[in-house]
Amino acid sequence: MTICAPEDATAPARPHRAALTIAADGSYAARLARHDDAAGSWFPERWTLSGPEPYAVPLQGTQPEEPDSALLPLTDGRVLITRRVADRFAVSLLYPAGPGTGELLLGAVPAPELTLLPPAPGGTLCYALAPEARTTTLWLLHGGTDGPERVARVSGRCTGGVWLDRSGRLLALGRELDGRTKTVVVDLERGGEAGLLLQITDESNDRLLLADPDSGLLLVRSDAPGHDRLGWGVLGSSRPVRFPECLRPAEGTLTPFAMQPGQMLAPESCAVAFRGEAANGTWLGIWRPSERQLRHFPAPEGWLAGAGLWTAGGALLLPYATEAEPCGVARMAVPLGPVEAVEAERAVRRVRSVEMPGLVDVPRLGETPGAMETPGAVGQGQPLGSVEPVGPVRPAEAPVPLAEVPVQPVQGPPSGNGGGIVLDAGDADNRSTASAQPQPAGAEPRHVPAHLGMCRPVPLQQAPQAAR
Repeated sequence: MTICAPEDATAPARPHRAALTIAADGSYAARLARHDDAAGSWFPERWTLSGPEPYAVPLQGTQPEEPDSALLPLTDGRVLITRRVADRFAVSLLYPAGPGTGELLLGAVPAPELTLLPPAPGGTLCYALAPEARTTTLWLLHGGTDGPERVARVSGRCTGGVWLDRSGRLLALGRELDGRTKTVVVDLERGGEAGLLLQITDESNDRLLLADPDSGLLLVRSDAPGHDRLGWGVLGSSRPVRFPECLRPAEGTLTPFAMQPGQMLAPESCAVAFRGEAANGTWLGIWRPSERQLRHFPAPEGWLAGAGLWTAGGALLLPYATEAEPCGVARMAVPLGPVEAVEAERAVRRVRSVEMPGLVDVPRLGETPGAMETPGAVGQGQPLGSVEPVGPVRPAEAPVPLAEVPVQPVQGPPSGNGGGIVLDAGDADNRSTASAQPQPAGAEPRHVPAHLGMCRPVPLQQAPQAAR
């Protein structure tokens, strides 16, 4: 959500539809559904999305569920559920068992508040946040050795949750500390060490909303321009974060919910799906950085707004529920963007040139693609720079092994010219005013993709201006 318009008291009330959570691989989904009886009681419902047609299975127990119970589907078909019981949360696994529902109690988490994180890559581990006033505990609810386990404790009150890699090692969280919210990244393979990932200015609130591990595309929300704006950047890139005008609706709200996978090292062509809401209803938005425009599409009837999944083939799946069809998925073939259309046409002409000798592939004037993400002075030849864990800046001629570089929260600007990702909030020509520089290569984790990791911010006044 970026811009919130006041509610229209004259707008008709919309029917409540419980949120749907989709498993990491898109095979299953789960939500709390309501009975049609007078009481309207709640029960867990699992959707199967991997078959020829979607279908739903109720996972109701001996008593109705509370509306604040949370569900997380696993890739093996089971559904994790958390229920508030007095001053703790009971954690169980639900699964179909003949005509009824089986339940396996995993344990309990003593906490005043517990929030499930998005499905972890791999689809077998389940994490949750237990935030308090000055600290947040990260819990592994399922996948450990013996029930729920404390994984890490992070200073500040943490919310959100975005996975930055396909291995499930790097988790980005929004941390509120001293009245400001910044994005930190937690390294689960290094004992939960946390480092600062996103800081545009010292006084701004900077949150990471979505990230695509394949392309490195990041969707952020920041009030650094003076009010909340949606911006985009590339993890490890030397180019700045930009705040396009097309992602600033005149009224209503705009919320990103899905990114197109498989765009390896091509963040400018990675499509992002948005849920748009205004007084006249809900609609679907599709945007690519290379297009510089937000395309509007009608949402399917009964869409469980905010739920959706991109396939590797480029189709957008939107689950919906209506009285006539309580479990359905609309498949939307997203039209090609300008850059992709040019490449597709060139590919067709290349095929024709093979079939008909003598044709020459000569680009026309109209085929020039739009602005693309390009590398900076460091790391020429790659659209994404190398990324290092947060730690003391060491001279490049004296590399330090990974084990000797601790990950620590960054408290201020780095010394010297070393740095990491630099994000800033200018608004000239839909751009911000910062750049990025990779840290010494000696400390790079060998098992982490080159464009993933924890980076050191540089304050606004030290950032070079972005070229128009």
